Amino acid sequence: MVASPYDPEVHYARKQSTIWIGYKVHLTETCDEGGPHLITHVETTPAPVVDRDALNTIHDGLKAKGLLPDTHLADAGYVAADQLVASRKKGVTLLGPAPKDYQWQARSGEGFTVQDFLLDWEREVATCPAGHQSKSWGPDYHQGRTASKVRFSTTDCRPCPLKPQCTRSGRRLLTLRPREEHETLEAARQREEQLAFSKEYRQRAGIEGTISAGVRALHLRRSRYIGLAKTHLQHVLTAAAMNLIRLGASFAGTPLARTRQSAFTRLMMAPIPA
Repeated sequence: MVASPYDPEVHYARKQSTIWIGYKVHLTETCDEGGPHLITHVETTPAPVVDRDALNTIHDGLKAKGLLPDTHLADAGYVAADQLVASRKKGVTLLGPAPKDYQWQARSGEGFTVQDFLLDWEREVATCPAGHQSKSWGPDYHQGRTASKVRFSTTDCRPCPLKPQCTRSGRRLLTLRPREEHETLEAARQREEQLAFSKEYRQRAGIEGTISAGVRALHLRRSRYIGLAKTHLQHVLTAAAMNLIRLGASFAGTPLARTRQSAFTRLMMAPIPA
């Protein structure tokens, strides 16, 4: 629906507690050590477009400029099972918080999740922790994406002593992504638990500083023009200005600023005198 009589291309959007009518800008920058962090790509989309749906376009734009990275550090909003697979096919390792399992079995920490089931993809048979095999495995369409529904028999589930940890209904039902997406997502979740992930992902904090500088110093969130095309041009010019500022600081030998910390945080992190 039209959200403004002045610009028919702007739309209403909400992200957590932030509500606005307009557009959304996606910034990509380098984070290599020993040089300035320069913005390499700017993507402007209608505000309701979710982050992960813009990722393919961002990667295509970077590839066209010969700037496609080996590893792309991204916010959780860009990371999904299908995007992990698509990025890998382009030679990019998408690194970011993987989508969580929000089923009650996973949230309780005591239930049986999909990881506890033995999946035979060739035979299309799943085996539960109690040793019972699924009765059906068929295609399904879940939340706009292709999936598989795996159903177990009520004859096996209802008398099973493990049922309280498995399901609250008459029988267990599993919803599976395509095999490649399922296995890629599981690998991403396991990678996230490793210390190396946290160390590498810390570099992504720089883009938050870029967005903060763009908003506060260069009014990135205030469009001076009407329409998606002109707003995108403003975003590109703003990114170019930020690059010039950073190049000037690099040539002058100005080191990168450290992340600001509140006085309370500095006090809590200060060493305790002996």
